[in-house]
Amino acid sequence: MCTYLTEKIRMDGAAKGASGWFTVTDGMVYVDHPYHACQEHTVNIDLTNPAEGPSARVAIELTEEAALALVDAIHKALAAAPPGLASAAARSASL
Repeated sequence: MCTYLTEKIRMDGAAKGASGWFTVTDGMVYVDHPYHACQEHTVNIDLTNPAEGPSARVAIELTEEAALALVDAIHKALAAAPPGLASAAARSASL
């Protein structure tokens, strides 16, 4: 069953797509039918920059287990680093 609910967030980062690197400004997460993965439903993550057109998009289709493992890995990586090391504030302080 599709939820038709999309979580949208503002992003600050970069991703590498078919045309090379681009700035990521938007993120969307939703549970729906995948385009490519072999499961009936997946957790879909889109990282985009609408201002740069459709080629500025990276799409990820994960099983529920893989998505939860990714969230856990992100938490562990951040917990292992000094607080604020990868924050936007740290970047602007170094300029």
